[in-house]
Amino acid sequence: MSPDPASPQLDPSLYDEPFALFARWFALAETNEINDPSAMAVASVDPDGLPNVRMLLMKGHDADGFVFFTNFESTKGREFLANPKAAVNFHWKSLRRQVRARGPLEQVSRVEADNYFHSRPRQSQIGAWGSDQSRPIDSREALIARVSTFEAKFGDGPIPRPPHWSGFRLRPTQIEFWQDGAFRLHDRFEFTRPDPNSAVWTRVRLSP
Repeated sequence: MSPDPASPQLDPSLYDEPFALFARWFALAETNEINDPSAMAVASVDPDGLPNVRMLLMKGHDADGFVFFTNFESTKGREFLANPKAAVNFHWKSLRRQVRARGPLEQVSRVEADNYFHSRPRQSQIGAWGSDQSRPIDSREALIARVSTFEAKFGDGPIPRPPHWSGFRLRPTQIEFWQDGAFRLHDRFEFTRPDPNSAVWTRVRLSP
């Protein structure tokens, strides 16, 4: 028996692992969420242990985890390289649902990074070269001038992926599903596993 993704209550006992349920929820969000169903808050920590959180777009999901791309010389890139762990949160307001996940990060392969980079609009590819992400800049005009320099450099030819631009895959060891309920009697259930290579998940229902 498969649960109805639109039902008011969702029984975690019907799922042996969380990725199939995430795929159902995400597919529903793609048809119902007005803005960026793939948007997720992503948290890192700095060298002092102070959290940093920002909104990113998920660019892939499967049984191996959740993928996003970034400039490795940005604040988040440097923090993730130093401490390769992350937490993410998807909030689909139109569905009154959210999904939280956390666990270790791994870098995507060069092939995966190249394929995604070259699927982006050409101006976005140039922008990856032109922006020293997270670093101070004198003015908007200075940024535009720097981007124009790379436009002239690459002309109409192919644009290589910058060596400092790639992606991470979050391989969660914990995923929590939350669905709004009347009078704050929400449905919450959590899947956990001992490590990101384990195929065995433990599921529990949580009090709202």
